[in-house]
Amino acid sequence: MKKVPFFYLYQMISKLPNVGTTIFTVMSKMANDFGAINLSQGFPNFPIDSQLVDLLKQKANENSHQYVPMSGLPALLEQIATKINERYIRVVNPETELLITAGATQAIFTTIQALIHPGEEVVLLDPCYDCYESPITLAGGKPVHVALNEQYAPDWEKINAAVNENTKLLISNNPHNPSGNMWGTSDWDMLEQLLNKYPNLLHLSDEVYEYIVFENNHLSAHRSPLLRERSIIVSSFGKTFHITGWKIGYLVAPSYLMNEIKKVHQFLVFCVNSVAQHTLAAYLAITNLLDLTNFYQQKRDLFKKAMEKSRFTLLPCHGTYFQLASYEQISEESDIEFAKRLVKDFGVASIPVSVFNANMFDRKHLRFCFAKTDETLIAATEILCKI
Repeated sequence: MKKVPFFYLYQMISKLPNVGTTIFTVMSKMANDFGAINLSQGFPNFPIDSQLVDLLKQKANENSHQYVPMSGLPALLEQIATKINERYIRVVNPETELLITAGATQAIFTTIQALIHPGEEVVLLDPCYDCYESPITLAGGKPVHVALNEQYAPDWEKINAAVNENTKLLISNNPHNPSGNMWGTSDWDMLEQLLNKYPNLLHLSDEVYEYIVFENNHLSAHRSPLLRERSIIVSSFGKTFHITGWKIGYLVAPSYLMNEIKKVHQFLVFCVNSVAQHTLAAYLAITNLLDLTNFYQQKRDLFKKAMEKSRFTLLPCHGTYFQLASYEQISEESDIEFAKRLVKDFGVASIPVSVFNANMFDRKHLRFCFAKTDETLIAATEILCKI
């Protein structure tokens, strides 16, 4: 009797049955396959600061290759605490309120796994980053999607209607990916009212683009005692210093929450790349983070100016290194169909915004990444203006 291979008999029950290949992977692969200019995925294509490279070489030649403490290299934690105090006038305890993570995605995953119990609800504001929902599902929680308004700002009437006694967490993203919108003072006031109404509600504030802001100042969850006490704040060195491949970020949270987050972190990654931590500790001591504003604003403005003669309509971009554009005057195709045709027929890759919505709501908007060399942006916009 022929033996049947085990994998034919084993019944796999997926814990993430609705998760497939992400649109970011799809569009980047299409860009490679068709030789297109890739303005889809959010990674810069220009060199990092030469000082950072020199420090990396220096630290690689020193004794910086063994485990660092689980929470992070003390020198790096001290530098982060200093930068937070300078920017947000907040004193954080480096030992109990900071955690170095393997990128912002790990920070988000770890936080949700530590704090969400089966059956608890988490409010997500659509369109939102695709890495929010999966860890909620894996923790046995219930994602509750609430749409942002037409300007990609919070709709507080809908948010208030969605929150109840079983809501454990509300996740915000400011500056917002994909739209580039930023919260105003009234939004933070509304959140504080919600936190006061529901004493068990926590707030996960994804602020990875906090140093890539333009005309308006970035308002953070660091801004008030109530928000500090109830918020877990996610930051990213990968985004800030355009070193996305280093996969290193950090969390800020009050100690009563951080204690639980660290319990998961130690079994997930234990500690983060030691050479990167030594390098960043030295780099933070000599760099001005606010210089990034002018650097990225020049790129946003270059892209915006070059697109003036196109048939695309650009939406306001107040932060991040993404620009949304409406193509309603060009095509009635779905954003996914149009984005794919843009690669195949014209040679420019973007991201369709509907994929950031749980219900795939399509506003005929595409997201372009302008964290590229000027030459890349000029070449891409010359093509886009001919469509």
